[in-house]
Amino acid sequence: MTDDLPVRDVYAEPTLADVLPSVLASLGLPGETDRLGLPAAHRTVVLVIDGLGWNLLRRNVDAAPFLNGVDGQAIRAGFPTTTATSLASFGTGLPSGRHGVTGYVSDVAEAGGPFNWLRWQRVGDKRDALTKVVPERIQPSPTAFERARAGGVVASTVLPREFAGSGLTRAALRGARFVGTVAYGDLLHSTAHAATVAERTLVYCYLSQIDTLGHVYGPGSDPWVAQLTIVDRLVEDLVAHLGPDVRVLVTADHGMVSVDPPHRVDFDAEPALSDGVAALTGEARCRYVHVEPGQTADVLRRWRAVLGRRAWVGTRDDAVAAGLFGPDPTPAALRRIGDVVMIARGATAVVRTEAEPRMSLLAGQHGALTDDELLVPLLQV
Repeated sequence: MTDDLPVRDVYAEPTLADVLPSVLASLGLPGETDRLGLPAAHRTVVLVIDGLGWNLLRRNVDAAPFLNGVDGQAIRAGFPTTTATSLASFGTGLPSGRHGVTGYVSDVAEAGGPFNWLRWQRVGDKRDALTKVVPERIQPSPTAFERARAGGVVASTVLPREFAGSGLTRAALRGARFVGTVAYGDLLHSTAHAATVAERTLVYCYLSQIDTLGHVYGPGSDPWVAQLTIVDRLVEDLVAHLGPDVRVLVTADHGMVSVDPPHRVDFDAEPALSDGVAALTGEARCRYVHVEPGQTADVLRRWRAVLGRRAWVGTRDDAVAAGLFGPDPTPAALRRIGDVVMIARGATAVVRTEAEPRMSLLAGQHGALTDDELLVPLLQV
């Protein structure tokens, strides 16, 4: 049942996982693959703009004249198209099936159930799980920043202060010098300083506000467009401060689509979806269905009957065989994917109005395989 997937072999084309290995190769580090064909450079800044899909950027040329005016191409985010997975792929250079951060929420054995990777908490438990789900054990592969440091490159991450020592930072971005920020002004200043602190440097910085406004008001809404204009000017100012000796790459972790109320299917109010289900993870546009023993075939049949052409619904084996998680997923990643996988089409979302009341109301969603979610920019200044 994989022939009707909108995209197969996600990693057959360049993805976010190829960005930092390509940068490291361009810095002269042996053993790294420059899949993006980057020219040699001693200093590189990589800016990730959360939620800025390629199609969204190209639809808003007037709001972002600078970003739309530089050389660029579309690459793929990876799968699923969600922040935790994408940042783990970005930081490690690995597909989701290898680093194991398989979605917004995964069923993680070490946590004892559904686990939120961004908050690093078991769902429903506000306590920090760092001692129970140790980041360096749950994701043991060397990050690109550890490899950079081993190769003599000074690597820095310029991120919001609250990210310091977080689970995802340790799992996916460890090895870099952490520089905390509170606003655009110190992000610009700190990035410019970190980029020129040594002969060979790698700096990663991150902006979240476009994603936030896309969720709240919808991508392409007036507030979203206004924020894009602010970010466009910020990037232009950053490039000016860095000067010609520093290469700037601008990319994103995923795009986004608008999901109106008529397109939301409520798992908590639909017995045909919840019968036989032990746990539901992922997010509204990419659901992992963990079923009760012996119930896979029945659950699969019911989900297909309810959703029809509004979503692709298949087994874990179907999704893996289609190359959605990259080659040779680890046993831990396979357990986290779930027995049945749902990938939304169009503007559909499977929400949970009781268990996830706030997320269920979001105007903008992501996680699936539409071009609006999967394609992200790779801009070179």
